[in-house]
Amino acid sequence: MSSVRQKTFAFGSLAVLLIGFIAAVIASNTLLHGIRLDLTENKLYTLSDGTKSLLSSFPEPINLYFYFSEQSTEDIQLLRDYANRVSEVLDEFVAESNGALRLQTIDPLPFSEEEDRAAQFGLTDLALGTAGDSIYFGLAATNLIGEEAIVELFDPDEESSLEYDLARLIYALATPNKPVVGLISGVPMSGGFDLQTQQLQQPWIIDQHIRQLFEVRGLASELETIDEDISLLWLVHPVGLPESTLYAIDQFVLNGGRALIFVDPLAEVAAAADPTTAGAPTSSDLAPLFSAWGLRFDPGTVVTDNRYALPVASGGRAVRLISVLGLEPDAMAQDEVISAGLAKVHLSTAGHLSVAADAAITFVPLLESSTESDLAAAPQFQFLTDPMALLDSFVPGGETHVLAARIEGPLTTAFPGGPPGDDESVLGSPEGHLESSVQSDIIVVADVDMLSDRLWVQMQRSIFGQQIASPIANNHDFVVNAISNLTGSEDLIGLKSRQTFDRPFDRVQALRRDADARFRETEQRLEAELAETERRLGELQAAREDGGSLLMTEEQQNELERFRQEQLRIRIELRAVQRGLDSSIENLGTALKLINIIGLPLGLALAAFLAYRLRRSRKEISST
Repeated sequence: MSSVRQKTFAFGSLAVLLIGFIAAVIASNTLLHGIRLDLTENKLYTLSDGTKSLLSSFPEPINLYFYFSEQSTEDIQLLRDYANRVSEVLDEFVAESNGALRLQTIDPLPFSEEEDRAAQFGLTDLALGTAGDSIYFGLAATNLIGEEAIVELFDPDEESSLEYDLARLIYALATPNKPVVGLISGVPMSGGFDLQTQQLQQPWIIDQHIRQLFEVRGLASELETIDEDISLLWLVHPVGLPESTLYAIDQFVLNGGRALIFVDPLAEVAAAADPTTAGAPTSSDLAPLFSAWGLRFDPGTVVTDNRYALPVASGGRAVRLISVLGLEPDAMAQDEVISAGLAKVHLSTAGHLSVAADAAITFVPLLESSTESDLAAAPQFQFLTDPMALLDSFVPGGETHVLAARIEGPLTTAFPGGPPGDDESVLGSPEGHLESSVQSDIIVVADVDMLSDRLWVQMQRSIFGQQIASPIANNHDFVVNAISNLTGSEDLIGLKSRQTFDRPFDRVQALRRDADARFRETEQRLEAELAETERRLGELQAAREDGGSLLMTEEQQNELERFRQEQLRIRIELRAVQRGLDSSIENLGTALKLINIIGLPLGLALAAFLAYRLRRSRKEISST
């Protein structure tokens, strides 16, 4: 009987444990649904403060229709997993909106009314289903006045920007009356005709994104007045603006208008767009206005920086180009909403800004170089063939240089004598505004190339075969934040792409900088010895008394052989420098692996053992 009771008790215990386990699973799926622990450093899977603020700010409801072909994707686990991810994010959006978002999840079965509705919205249908059925995996949204916005297709390769894309869609529907941004551009941001390829150019990605968030109105470079409904004046590479346009800008700013200005000592994107300008440096400036405001900008110098230099391909190897910079958070003002929280901003051949000693403005740096920076003449970068040659004469100046800044305070006019020309009926009264009527607020960036696609996005092909732009830097976020801040659209400032940025090791970067310096030093020594040997060979040839025969003398042959041996020795030394770098990086990686594989478990085991011993000693003490 005892054995029967034991068996009964054992089976009963197992049954209780099984029931308890099933109940725990059901309870966790129900009660903990959507709860996730985000351990990433940049909180890539947590809604940003800007998104939360946006979702709690709009008063009118928005309907969301999430279309996913549940039945037709039974054999496509990748899409099903990503659909769960999208569904979770949408649930978080709804929870943060306090009822302003209304979400419906729809499975558009073949030949159903739901499938017809998905097609009417313009969602992409994919012929990937089990029997060749069309698959829908997108989102449609509508507001109360009948406006629509869609995500045609949720691509798993674009998961990094999922939150941003959804927040941008909702913002577009929640704010039908967008701020008006007046754009004067000297580069083809909005597309155009490429003289080199004889083909139409696509608009820059940053231009497309800004137009989805704001009403961008293109302005002519020759104008006499600026419309009163323009909230922000956006100047990009202002080249050759006539005095009438400069006066209109001057009066717009003095009358309380905000401005975002991009100038450049060498706008590489402008030279590439128009080959006819390749013979001279392509620089832009607003010298009359800057001078009147107390701002200094030198259009003839470029900031170089050995710390933030980005690698470029040269001669079959990656070489750091000190004129192309990848700024990190410590180079950005963390107490300014425009630049705070950004991971990386890329610039190329950027200039520097400063403030006049007697200026009344408040000068707030937003982006700065490191102390390992210097200034160089802009023309040498236009036809640069050897990036490493820049390091030959590079000497860090030991001070930082401001690459972008905010200007606040009272401003004075650049036209104290009144408007240019005689047509007062068009330009206004001769007096105009002589100083700011309200507190002025302007942001100036000393680089135009940072807006171009090549510096902040990488084009790649997704699993659906589509070309997608994957952000590699926060250039777009910086511009959106600047425009949002200047136009008062504060909720947009926190809407950043949630991409996983390149997280390089600082120690590895330092090793590469040191190896580059030693490699270049050894290479220069080889070149100097080569030149010296050629000189000595020439002297020996000139001193010969046999009429300069083509045959080398024994002395020349010995000198040439000595040089060859020295050349071989130095080349071995060059390879040793490169191998030393690789070895240092491998050793660092090995050490980190050992720490992760062995050190961490041992540390946890030791902590558990100590906790066990402490607990046991306490029990022994209490028992005595």
